[in-house]
Amino acid sequence: MEFNSASPNTISVFSTLASPFDENSNSSTRKPLSLWPGMYHSPVTNALWETRSKIFERLFDPPLDAPPQSELLNKTPSDSRTSILYNFSTDYILREQYRDPWNEVRIGKLLEDLDALAGTISVKHCSDVDSMTRPLYLVTASVDRMVLKKPISVDTDLKMVGAVIWVGFSSIEIQLDVIQPANGNSDPSESVALTANFIFVARDYKTGKAAPVNRLCPKTEAEKLLYEAAEARNNLRKRKRGGDKKEIENGGVNRLEELLAEGRIFCDMPALADRDTILLKDTRLENSLICQPQQRNIHGRIFGGFLMLRAFELAFSTVYAFAGLMPSFLEVDHVNFLRPVDVGDFLRFKSCVLYTEHEYTDQPLINVEVVAHVTRPEQRSSEVSNRFYFTFTVRPEAVPTNTQFRIRKVVPATEEEARRVLERMDADHLHSI
Repeated sequence: MEFNSASPNTISVFSTLASPFDENSNSSTRKPLSLWPGMYHSPVTNALWETRSKIFERLFDPPLDAPPQSELLNKTPSDSRTSILYNFSTDYILREQYRDPWNEVRIGKLLEDLDALAGTISVKHCSDVDSMTRPLYLVTASVDRMVLKKPISVDTDLKMVGAVIWVGFSSIEIQLDVIQPANGNSDPSESVALTANFIFVARDYKTGKAAPVNRLCPKTEAEKLLYEAAEARNNLRKRKRGGDKKEIENGGVNRLEELLAEGRIFCDMPALADRDTILLKDTRLENSLICQPQQRNIHGRIFGGFLMLRAFELAFSTVYAFAGLMPSFLEVDHVNFLRPVDVGDFLRFKSCVLYTEHEYTDQPLINVEVVAHVTRPEQRSSEVSNRFYFTFTVRPEAVPTNTQFRIRKVVPATEEEARRVLERMDADHLHSI
């Protein structure tokens, strides 16, 4: 069959993405198409690439035989500080790429951008001045917390800014702020719409072992306070790793039994169960996908921001189906990146409502867990790659118009479910202290 592009019935399709490489450069210096970063996620990924220097290009084809960095450098938070500006007020096409059905910014796409920006900042901090050394392999370990302070409009310009605020031996904490002034308000604290803290870890490309990162030297009082707070959070994380199970075993047996008691009524005597209560398993939703090359990052693995987007949108749907009203996002409580996800992996996302809080009737809280599994049918195996925890409420303007509205209490039916609920309740309590 012969294709005739000159036919009046033929519509030619062209790429809407610009090449990240100089069209006038020698073709021998260009990287193969297969090594391009995942440019298909959002305009921010492309914008970050356009501003990257030669140290970023080395990550495509790291010189594994080169020696590791011999001397750690002293860097300040300002050395890694990076900003992204969204010109929503003047760029209609950009605005449409981020618009959600309520004329606000689509949170899932913002999660992608936050992860991309945090990755760029981590590479900036860890780079050295010697182009002959091999670079570090940096991966997202977790999102400590992300809080939405106010709705984010898609019609007003938006700024995303971040910097490294703390480092350990091989770990880095990055704080990101999304800023959008409201009605001409110039107060910086009133302009912050969202805050997020990402944890990255450094690995040696050749050995795969933890690698030391450049030191951080905070200069200003504000930078020193951020460093101290991050240090305290890191110490708390270390204590929690060894203390969760012991705490439930020593002091949480009664709490565990109380949670399970209501669930047993549902399982054993469903006709007598409280109609305002529902089993955790009955709130579940699930979706699955095959991971595609367009979703990869500069290391060839699946982009963490893409995983967060998919998890967020499943969590949103879970709350919508559970509450019966349009959800309103409040925060990402925690995200764990437990193992990398590769191109071609069969990925399954499973969600459920873990528990609800409705002491405050004007803003009931709905806590959702999303777990991502890498499933390998050939090997009859399934491993957890990520755990995501989100908190939602419902849009307050929708409540008065719905006289049937109520938020049900969610109860576990198994001990394993009850333990997960208690762990998240305790983690949320520590965040609020």
